[in-house]
Amino acid sequence: MKSYSPYDNIKRTAYPAIHINTGINDPRVAYWEPAKYVAKLRTMKTDSNQLLMKTEMIQGHFGASGRYDLLKERAEYYAWILYQVGVKN
Repeated sequence: MKSYSPYDNIKRTAYPAIHINTGINDPRVAYWEPAKYVAKLRTMKTDSNQLLMKTEMIQGHFGASGRYDLLKERAEYYAWILYQVGVKN
């Protein structure tokens, strides 16, 4: 398992921009697991690329459940991606 564990395979190197999303009410992945991963990644990465962690206070493993909530969530992802490729406004 250690050979494919994302946490155990973090190395001191440059990483691309990363967006990590977690939810307080996720029954499959406890919120502290991605937080622990991000903390280790922040100490080990050697670049200045953005590392963003967003914690949803209501949603769970599958993200937003309402129609408009899902659209808002997707819009945030797309805005972040566009920002990373140089679209600022």
